[in-house]
Amino acid sequence: MTELTQEPQKVESAPASSASRAALAFIFATVLFDTLGFGIIIPVLPGLVVSFVGGDTAQGAEVFGLFGTVWALMQFLFAPLLGALSDRYGRRPVLILSAFGLGIDYMIMALAPNLTWLFIGRVVSGITSASFTVSFAYVADTVRPERRAGAFGMIGSIWGVGFIIGPLVGGLLGGIGPRFPFWGAAALSIASAAYGLVVLPESLPMAHRSPLSLRKANPVGSIGMIRAKKGLSGFVAVNFLNFLAFQVLPSVYVLYAAYRYAWGYALVGAALALVGACNIIVQGLLVRRFVTRFGERLALLVGLVSGTAGFVIWGLAPNSLVFMIAIIFYAPIGFVQPAVQGLMTRRVGPSEQGQLQGINGSLMGLTGVIGPTLFTVIFAFFIGTQAPINLPGAPFLLSALLMIASLLLALKVTRAIERVSHLEQF
Repeated sequence: MTELTQEPQKVESAPASSASRAALAFIFATVLFDTLGFGIIIPVLPGLVVSFVGGDTAQGAEVFGLFGTVWALMQFLFAPLLGALSDRYGRRPVLILSAFGLGIDYMIMALAPNLTWLFIGRVVSGITSASFTVSFAYVADTVRPERRAGAFGMIGSIWGVGFIIGPLVGGLLGGIGPRFPFWGAAALSIASAAYGLVVLPESLPMAHRSPLSLRKANPVGSIGMIRAKKGLSGFVAVNFLNFLAFQVLPSVYVLYAAYRYAWGYALVGAALALVGACNIIVQGLLVRRFVTRFGERLALLVGLVSGTAGFVIWGLAPNSLVFMIAIIFYAPIGFVQPAVQGLMTRRVGPSEQGQLQGINGSLMGLTGVIGPTLFTVIFAFFIGTQAPINLPGAPFLLSALLMIASLLLALKVTRAIERVSHLEQF
């Protein structure tokens, strides 16, 4: 960690004039379609898994955790490859092909007669969903460094829109039948691919493209980039802890709410919609203003503190009302990714943005390999007969501890950078 006290590498970005505002609008629309498809299946996927194991919630939680691990493993393995491919051939073809693949995945799950076919669908989904990292590289191509946090916040707000509309639609379609949401998600993914094929412009100029190599296209080889860039390793560690803590939400949120508060599809969808609404407000309206006035460091720290508070309240909430209130405390966590992404993209060149985002995607995939199994096993244990105490909120309390560790590390990493910045002023 001694490298954190050294001056960060000065990197010039691609000119902002290389892409118009229309280009960003296109990528935001593409992300919206993908997010809607993802959000639609959230309320019904855990229940479908439970139905395949005879309605046993504990066993279903374990199987759902395994599926989540496999999905994340595919991201861990393929995110660096897709990032490297986008650095070599451009962002546009990778985004379009991935959207088509995701549509096929949802069709497989819509038709799955058993867990085996559902498993195959999750494998395909993990590979194609790794392309979300290319969207961040697209933004880094088209936005100047000092404005990237705000642009990344816009992507986060679009995810919020997807989490408002998607789960609501998914809950309604799930009320008709548990397979209907998958067909809706498939249609949206195919529409995203078609939209990109017609209107999405390329963001990476030929002059900034880099050769494809095995070292860049795998998660182990990407470690060399982390070591080579001053200050990058500290942010990688902060991201790892933050991503791992976040895994509690897709892993046990639906199962926890159903077990403890007897929530159905519609109520779960409404709660996730509230999460999305708060996310839109924070990332779409507040991130750019907050970062402009207070800087990326304070935005990062505020986000980590709020995330910790939210997880603690979720883990201890005695009733549905308190559980819903926790969403408001958790909302400022939306500052974290725009801030840390903005700081990280300044430390690599324009021909390396895809590789950097591939590392971030692989990092998220790695925590996804660990998180679903970790959190669902803990959840299953603390609601089982062998548990010393019935504590279904234990996974959320563990996430709070991980967030505290991320906060302490972020204080150290950003303090070193802030010290360097003050020295440069003299």
